[in-house]
Formats: sequence, C-alpha cells, structure tokens
Amino acid sequence: MTASAVETAPVVPVLIGGKWSEPNAASYGNVYNPSSGEVIGRVPMGSSADVDAAVQAAQKAFPAWSDMPVTKRCAIMFKFRELLNQHFDELVKLCTRENGKTIEESKGDVRRGIEVVEFACGVAHLSKGESLPQIADELDAVTMREPIGVCAGITPFNFPAMVPLWMYPIAIACGNTFILKPSEKVPLTANRMAELLIEAGLPDGVMNVVHGGREVVDALCTHPGIASVSFVGSTRVAKHVYTLACSHGKRVQSAGGAKNVLLVMPDADPDPTLRAIMGSSFGNAGQRCMAGSVLMGVGKCADEWRERVVSSIKSVKMDDTNSNPKADMGPVIDGTSRERILGLIETAPKEGGDIAADGRQMKRDRGFFVGPTLIDNVQPNMTVFKEEIFGPVLSMLRPKTLDEALSIMNKVAYGNGASIFTASGSSARKFVREIQCGMLGVNVGVPAPMALFSFSGWNQSFFGDLHVQGVEGVMFYTRQKCVLSRWDSNYVRQHGW
Repeated sequence: MTASAVETAPVVPVLIGGKWSEPNAASYGNVYNPSSGEVIGRVPMGSSADVDAAVQAAQKAFPAWSDMPVTKRCAIMFKFRELLNQHFDELVKLCTRENGKTIEESKGDVRRGIEVVEFACGVAHLSKGESLPQIADELDAVTMREPIGVCAGITPFNFPAMVPLWMYPIAIACGNTFILKPSEKVPLTANRMAELLIEAGLPDGVMNVVHGGREVVDALCTHPGIASVSFVGSTRVAKHVYTLACSHGKRVQSAGGAKNVLLVMPDADPDPTLRAIMGSSFGNAGQRCMAGSVLMGVGKCADEWRERVVSSIKSVKMDDTNSNPKADMGPVIDGTSRERILGLIETAPKEGGDIAADGRQMKRDRGFFVGPTLIDNVQPNMTVFKEEIFGPVLSMLRPKTLDEALSIMNKVAYGNGASIFTASGSSARKFVREIQCGMLGVNVGVPAPMALFSFSGWNQSFFGDLHVQGVEGVMFYTRQKCVLSRWDSNYVRQHGW
C-alpha cells in the first residue's frame, strides 16, 4: 500500500464526555485488515492529556449515574443487549475485518461478549447486600455494595468484542463510570459497540474511549482520579500494569499470558479429541490465552496422535477470512507477529525439536499468514515450550505416565488452562485434583468459563485477587459498606411506642 493510501485511511475517533472527536495526536498507528495487509484505519496514539480529559468527563458523570436506581441502569443494559443482537452480523464482519479471524470465530467472539452483557443485566440481584437482625443484643447488621468510581479497562487485539465486554458492562451496571483503551490494533469494533451503548441511552461521560500505546496505559495506571484498572494481555505487560497501578493505590485485575496443555491419555475417544485439539490449537490462529499450545500424548499413544494431527493439519483451509467464509483459519494480526512466530519456529530444530508439520510453507501473496505447525519431541528447556508463542504452533511432548505429565505441567510458570482427554474417571479426577491451574477441561479443548463464572487464571497468568466476569467481577467493581444499628428499646417503652 502506498504512503498516500495510508494517509487517507480514516482516523479512529475517541469518545470523551459523550462526544466523538479526532484528537490532535503527534503520531498514528495503522489498523490493518490482516487478511490483505491493507491499512483500513489510522489510530491516534494518544497522550496523558487525553486520559485526563476522559477522567474529568467520567468524574463529572459519576454522581448522577451512581445515584440512579440500579434497575434503571440495568434497563439500559437490556437495551444495549438488544442493540448488540440487532447489529450482530455487522459486528461480526467488523471483527473479522480488523482481526483476521474467521466469520465463525467472530460470531463466537461477539456472542460470548453478549453473554456478559446478559449477566450484567442481573446486577440488581448480584449486588444485593446481606442483613442479620439481632446479631447481638439490640444490634442489627446490614451490608451493602456501592460503586467505586471511575474504572479503566485496557484490552488486547485477539478478542475485539468479547474482552472489552468482560469489563465495562459489569462496571457500568454496578454504578461506575468507565474509560476503555482498546488495543490500537483493533479499535474499530470497540468504537462501534460504544456507539451502540450510547444509543441505548447511556448518559454522557459514563462511557469513554481513548486510544494509544504505553503513554496512555501508564496514564491510566497512575491517574489519581481512576479507582481501578482491568487489563488483559501478555504477562510482561500484565506485570507492569499490576505493579504500576497498585503502587498508585488502585484495584487491579491483570490477566497475562498462558501455556495451556492438552493431555491425551491412551483411552481417549479419537474423533472428538482430535476435533478438540485442532480447534484449541489453531482456532483464532492460536491467538488466544486459552489456546492449547502443548500437546502431551501419554505413553505409546504419542505416535498415533502425531500422525492424526499432521493429517488434520494438511486439510486445514487457510485463506482470506473476509472473502472466503468457509476458511478454517485466518492470518495472525500483523507482520510483526508473523515474523516473531516464524522466528520461534526456527529455534526448534536448533534445540532438538522435530517439525512434523511446517506452517512456514503455507504462504500467501498478501496478508499476515502463518500455517498451522506441529513441533514434536519438544523438551521443557526449549524456547518453544518456555515462551508463549501466541500463534498457530503446537508443541508436542511425550511423557510416559500421567504422573510424569502432571510433574511437567506443574512446573510451567503460567496457570490459565489445561485439559485432559480420557475415558477414565480415575485419571480425570487425579488430573483435576493435582494440576496447578485455574481453568480445567475434561474432554473439553478450550475450558474458558461462561459469563456466570469468573475467568480464573493462576500463577503468571493473573495478577490480582478478583478475576473478570462472574460474581468476582461484581465484587471487583463494588466495595462493601457494613452498618451496625442499635436502637434503645427502653426509649420506645418510655414513650409508649
């Protein structure tokens, strides 16, 4: 694409105080269609001044919004849900256009996000307090949950719809105001959903959207007017956000990377297990924190699982996801990601790995494509095992026993997801009890919880106390007030009441 074509791409606006505008940014980033490599937008790399303006707007809106009856706030969430469903196909196409995932994957992205909005519609019930009369002599106790103030969310590129919706519907329904900084690589879906939220009747300043890179992230983490920060991204940045925001007195939930294991026992049912492995490892081009990135074939079954996966990889249809709705897999997000993934694949043979299926051979004239890859004979000291690849690369290990597999898995620094495939209740129970990980699957390839449950990563996959989604999300965006009341019964008797 020529420089002039890039310069004429539309600028992505910010939302501050109910008004969309194009900030006077010093620099801009490119928003790509990953399937073609075409620049489809220019995102302003904002500044701390943009964050401050958004905070002021959110602070101004907070008193009235937090004082609004929760049932009226939830009514707006119901309307928002209705609008998301009405514009479902539009959002799906937009998600595919800026992220590169297949149409079916984008449908899942938007649908799972809507599930969180549905959950937020029930905040009136979920945020109720507790009471206990006569907790002591003539003493009653009541608790209530109240909003915490201005909340911020920093979201990644891999789920343009779902991850932002993990955050602000719950925060807003609980009575807070919100500032979203979506990934600068996929700002279009986030902006469109914010437009629909305003259309649903949200007052000015309750929802704000800013764009940018590290300066904006750091400003959100340090601004004295922000009460909490929610983050999803790499472990390196998750640590930075958690440390910086906590040091400035904020509540933080900071979800990082992962190295998720697919453990296959010799008695696993072949066909559904293979479908689960392929979907988990290569769905969304491997760009999700719940992707299966390590395959463990236990004992003698390892050889047959290598052959099954290699054979399935050969049938994967990788193509432009915008023009081919039947594509099985799309591109990775941009050229930088592609080159990083290719570089990691190249380290494997040098360190003793065996490339059984080489995605580097699946090339396209346009776009940012890396084919599905299987690397066999991987050892725990190898780069492809230790690092989160975040691409369509599956590393295969060959433990001899379930105990050996569990020992290897429990030494992994991350703790997002792990799955076992087996017909044995004993093996499944042992796996569930002994694995050091937050989200587990038994004959399930992607054990990501529904909106009713929290997304509960452990270890280096999460920094904080209260996770996104579910009841933990409601607790994160509220704080408890406890009231003890004593009324003098003698006073009542003296006055004849």
